[in-house]
Amino acid sequence: MELALRVAELGRGQTSPNPLVGAVVVRDGEIVGQGAHLKAGTPHAEVHALRMAGDLARGATVYVTLEPCNHHGRTPPCTEALLAAGVRRVVVAVEDPDPRVQGRGIRRLREAGVEVTVGVLAEAARRQNEVFLHAARRRRPFVVLKLAATLDGRIAAMGESNAWVTGPAAHERVQALRRAYRAVAVGIGTVLADNPRLTVRPRGSPAESARQPLRVVFDSRLRFPPDAAMLKEPGETLVYTTDAAIAREARRAEALRERAEVVPVAADAADRVDLERALGDLFGRGIDSVLVEGGGVLAGALLAGRLVDKVVWFAAPKILCGGVAAVSGPAPAGMADAIALTGVQVEMAGEDVVLTGYPTYR
Repeated sequence: MELALRVAELGRGQTSPNPLVGAVVVRDGEIVGQGAHLKAGTPHAEVHALRMAGDLARGATVYVTLEPCNHHGRTPPCTEALLAAGVRRVVVAVEDPDPRVQGRGIRRLREAGVEVTVGVLAEAARRQNEVFLHAARRRRPFVVLKLAATLDGRIAAMGESNAWVTGPAAHERVQALRRAYRAVAVGIGTVLADNPRLTVRPRGSPAESARQPLRVVFDSRLRFPPDAAMLKEPGETLVYTTDAAIAREARRAEALRERAEVVPVAADAADRVDLERALGDLFGRGIDSVLVEGGGVLAGALLAGRLVDKVVWFAAPKILCGGVAAVSGPAPAGMADAIALTGVQVEMAGEDVVLTGYPTYR
């Protein structure tokens, strides 16, 4: 199963809206086949692994990181491929919560006489497919909040823009994050201060194309400049605003629509874009994950609304003693009201510390 999980990573950033899946075929203690799901609409991991195994799949054990599907989609059911290959046993890491599956794949195999074991390395498999599993259960995108700040939680000095807080290794990690998620989002304050491009650089040769994430901007008063740098980049840009803002800024909205999609959503109690409704709209567009890169007001609003599912904090070994806060919002009454992170992992990216964790809300 550990090998199946590693093989599944070959599809990272390419399979959405499908999950990452790896499969390994073992016969008489020897690995005779392995495969990964690499792109939506292409054969699933089990099919690749069975093809590699050939006749050796008969009587073999198949390890798969997610329950095999039992329905016709863009590809035939994996359960039928496993039965046709004559496998004896299937070991599954986690069940698939997709309404079209939900235990049906496991039940189909068992009814056909195949021994099925469920729950091997389940937690690792859940972490690997946290985006897919979350979207299937919650019906909204998995929101990852990425922050880069000094040790005292500052993203820039007052009045400063386009300043690099972290080093080159951290920047490469951010590129990897952008590749991994379907959309990258910022607030209008970040657009006005930094004029970011929010692009993914090609890997390998400069001529190599890169899949660009959908760029999303939350702009309650529609201040987005029609000549912003991101609008000159390949890929699509979505600007969420309110009906009142469009009515006030009709000319700007008209100019902006030539290069981006302007989407009105209901305003919340503070007359800002209702973030939960905007995320629901993204989910309806097939977006299962959003990487939020700033700024402080947007980060604070998402956390206050309990809409952040994962935090990736890049901490630079610097102390600024003032400046722009990484997260801003109403001050809590005390430390007991702080949002704690669980499942915390700490790594180094050059000289910067990368802390990853999952918020728990009181």
